[in-house]
Amino acid sequence: MTEVTYLEAIRQALAEEMERDPAVVLLGEDIGVYGGAFRVTAGLLERFGWERVIDTPISETAIVGAAVGMSYLGLRVVAEMQFMDFIGCAFDMIVNYAAKSHYRWNVPAPIVIRGPAGAGARAGPFHSASPEMYFVHTPGLKVVYPATAYDAKGLLKSAIRDNNPVIFFEHKLLYRRVKEDLPALEYSVPLGKAAIRRPGTALTIVTYGAMVQASLEAAYSLGGEGIEAEVVDLRTLVPLDRDTILESVGRTSKLLVVHEDTRTGGIAGEIAALVMEEAFAQLDAPVQRVTSLDTPVPFAAALEDAFLPNAERIATAARELARY
Repeated sequence: MTEVTYLEAIRQALAEEMERDPAVVLLGEDIGVYGGAFRVTAGLLERFGWERVIDTPISETAIVGAAVGMSYLGLRVVAEMQFMDFIGCAFDMIVNYAAKSHYRWNVPAPIVIRGPAGAGARAGPFHSASPEMYFVHTPGLKVVYPATAYDAKGLLKSAIRDNNPVIFFEHKLLYRRVKEDLPALEYSVPLGKAAIRRPGTALTIVTYGAMVQASLEAAYSLGGEGIEAEVVDLRTLVPLDRDTILESVGRTSKLLVVHEDTRTGGIAGEIAALVMEEAFAQLDAPVQRVTSLDTPVPFAAALEDAFLPNAERIATAARELARY
């Protein structure tokens, strides 16, 4: 067991998969000589060479377009977005080409589009977005958002091996703040299986990404008050582990959904609908949600703090829900 950061776990996954399968190649802006904007790919050019760690022009459309074409020829491409905010530049390539390849003509498109997302770093509205739901809404894509170093490595390995296009979100605040002992032996984490991070009986908190840490902080605080909250980490938004959500709500009878994405159109609405359709009779209270506001991410620190969910707001909402 070796303690590594979330960032290093991602680098390990890339290196191990490139070592295991010569068809795995990396594309992205400044990922070679510079090692990536956040240094995720540092050292991989020296290890695997120019033909497998490819610096590209500043064009997300070209990066993803090339990745799709390369995947048709048998390569497994991992394309980096310097910030996931800019993935919109490649939207057509993702939703009209990669996502529809298998449905349209039975050809797999084994590409992973990965990069940093999320707010809290005082990076302003163009480098702090949470655009995951655009892709959750697109049939043919898988959407992954790890919260731990263990999952960052294991889920990325599974994503690279998957024959479907995968959008892989990495919260930038977790890169160097989250550390964990990882097994020395090779492992992977299956896509589509949520994890119960903390068992509880009073209510269920469903969340993902950086909000897992905030939800756990809130849950441990509530535990001191005698309110035992169960925290479910989705890990992947597509496929969504409906069974774990419903089983947890069946035990607690109360549901709070937390996400950093904006309120309107966030996955909280989909999960609330799922529970209302499949487990309405088991609910003792209305489904509640804690989310970001329906605005662009502010740059000013005080405004960004007001925009984002945090442990205190999660605890307040959970406390009120527990009173039902």
